[in-house]
Amino acid sequence: MTTSIFGIRHHGPGSARSLLSALEDLRPDCLLIEGPPEGQDLLRFASDPAIEPPVAILIYATDEARRAVYYPFAEFSPEWQAVRYGLRQKITTRFMDLPLSNRLALERAAESVTPKAPDSTSAIRLDPLGCLAAAAGFSDGERWWEQMVEHRQHPGEIFAAILEAMTALREQLLPEEHAETGTDSTGEDLINSRREAAMRQAIRAAEKEVDDKLAVVCGAWHAPALVQRPKVRHDADLLKGLPRLKVAATWIPWTNARLSQESGYGAGVVSPGWYSHIWSSQASSQQRNGHDAARRLTAGWMSLVARCLRERDLDASPASVIEAVRLAETLASLRSQALPGLEEMNEAALTVFCMGNTAPMQLIREKLIVGERLGHVPDEVPTVPLAADVAREQRRLRLPPDSAVKLLDLDLRKPNDLDRSRLLHRLNLLGVPWGAADRRTSGKGTFREQWQIAWRPEFAVDLIEAGAWGNSVLQAAEACAADQAQRATDLPSLTTLLDLVLLADLPDAVAGAVARIQSEAALASDIAHLMQALPALATVLRYGSVRQTDASSIGHVVDGLIARVCVGLAAACSSLNDESARTMVSDLGAVDQAVRLLENTEHEAEWAAALVRLLQQSGVHGLVAGRVGRLLLDAGRIDHDLAARHMGLALSAANEPQASAAWLEGFLAGSGSLLLHDERVWGLVDSWVASLNDKSFVEVLPLIRRTFATFTAPERRQMGEAVKRTVGRAGGTAEKPDEKMDHQRAATVLPLLEKILGLSGDEDRELSHE
Repeated sequence: MTTSIFGIRHHGPGSARSLLSALEDLRPDCLLIEGPPEGQDLLRFASDPAIEPPVAILIYATDEARRAVYYPFAEFSPEWQAVRYGLRQKITTRFMDLPLSNRLALERAAESVTPKAPDSTSAIRLDPLGCLAAAAGFSDGERWWEQMVEHRQHPGEIFAAILEAMTALREQLLPEEHAETGTDSTGEDLINSRREAAMRQAIRAAEKEVDDKLAVVCGAWHAPALVQRPKVRHDADLLKGLPRLKVAATWIPWTNARLSQESGYGAGVVSPGWYSHIWSSQASSQQRNGHDAARRLTAGWMSLVARCLRERDLDASPASVIEAVRLAETLASLRSQALPGLEEMNEAALTVFCMGNTAPMQLIREKLIVGERLGHVPDEVPTVPLAADVAREQRRLRLPPDSAVKLLDLDLRKPNDLDRSRLLHRLNLLGVPWGAADRRTSGKGTFREQWQIAWRPEFAVDLIEAGAWGNSVLQAAEACAADQAQRATDLPSLTTLLDLVLLADLPDAVAGAVARIQSEAALASDIAHLMQALPALATVLRYGSVRQTDASSIGHVVDGLIARVCVGLAAACSSLNDESARTMVSDLGAVDQAVRLLENTEHEAEWAAALVRLLQQSGVHGLVAGRVGRLLLDAGRIDHDLAARHMGLALSAANEPQASAAWLEGFLAGSGSLLLHDERVWGLVDSWVASLNDKSFVEVLPLIRRTFATFTAPERRQMGEAVKRTVGRAGGTAEKPDEKMDHQRAATVLPLLEKILGLSGDEDRELSHE
């Protein structure tokens, strides 16, 4: 009986190639792979032609889907290639590790206990490659591993060398009294010790079943602990009495970005896209008997870089590809490397393609070095009914999930686009934000909807959680909306929910939301809440018919809200402090826009009358009064003369400068066109500013600057030019520039100016004349 331990690096193409070579030589009868035992039944799908890495095994607690663990696999992952090898050879292939049912239960139990401070060696222990790299003089573990393993053309005794190196590391880094087994009493170390104990128990069980050869594939760090085994009793004690949770498992698509270390994945790699290229190049080299492997690796990568740049309309010629290949190979030769690594590739691309500009390198990193690849799993993989329904809808609507951010422009007059919009809105309602809608876009009027969509692997967990609401997207969204309507505690939340429900086309949920709005509106006494509820309802009434939904049931709700807002507006705007006044100004603008959106003459007249009453009311905060005046002027409800009269009263010397500045901010903020094109308004503002003494001017200057900061740059420039043309107060006579000029004193300066400016005598006399 022979047991061979193969210590690998997770997601290393060099490890995968060396492992396949070792397995072909060994021809084992049984294969044990580090992985979750709960995923054992899913291994059969790894040989399905429809499965496309990167993929991951998702294992989650059935009573708490958010408590989940992912086990990702790329095409170049050694574990993935080992599983595929075992299935091809039809030998017993098993996952071995501490069951996730135990680990998740331990995790839940530990959440109620204050964690201990991390051990001082934990950070080092988590990066064994970094230790080896530092000993070898490399800057980081990734580069050391790439040169020592990934670029090896012949595996040789690589696994024996890895075992020897990891054994030495564990002897140095683990406490001396536990060096043999790696056990420790601290949190993470205890979990690792239990994991290794579970692996050893799996090995012992397999050795009893296998007559000849057993192969074990595990992370390189664990290999020494599986070779030097303690007594059976020791492992049994470590695993005795562990709690358990009920769990479920499934395959889900994964992405290159989630394989990256930047995603927070502990076993992630820096450059999954680059590793994928190495793997495919090595496979091609094997098919062609290894001829010119280095040139194919380098030239293939530079060709991908050139294609990526050309797709973004950046220059990348074939001649540049040749030059970049030569530079990368030269750099590798100067550094005594057999093949160019990613560092040499990046330096060559930066020099040749990017001309030293680092901005395109960010694009190369996102698109190639990391990559945007999204895997695919077969339809037969067991999953929750809701996730299966989402997959069916994606196929029906020709909207496949993709990890890259894409812009989706929908024309709601087209049935397929309308169904796409419904699906995206329903998923958002369920807490699966596949797309973000931009409802400010223009083009096709109310028939256009623009989305940014990007599928993320964690949506699989979101769908599992949302599956509690129903087995289909429609059923789940309606149930979720009904629950949200019952739990909503204020009117604005209900009206926003109603808007979402209508956008998602959930007719059964509309009635419940409308009923709740009616009951809340009847009891609501806060005018601010009523004002905040109107915009969403106005949007529903305006656009509901466009989405082929019946919004007439809430028409009378809007009528009642507008009436109550108009009646209570004056009282709501009395005695406001600065902060409350700013909130009220925002609410006034939103209600005004909502009323105009409805295009109802009765509503417009009622709202205008309420604003006129408010404008004439005393004791209103200047910011609110100024905004009311501007709203009425823009709507044509008051003329310029009346607006100027109110401005003159607000800016009179009888008022405090701060109150006048607040009124001016409310009236002018957001648009300077009125100030530019109405000479009377310009004169009033100019006269008021000129009348301020130094102290008052300093006090109101921040308010004035804040007002003018809301104007566009062209408006501010035109105002500056207008100020230059105006001298003195409005209505006064502009002074001629030379009326106060002392020509005799100016003449004494001219000779010096002539020398400074290099003017001739004629030019000097012309200057003197001017």
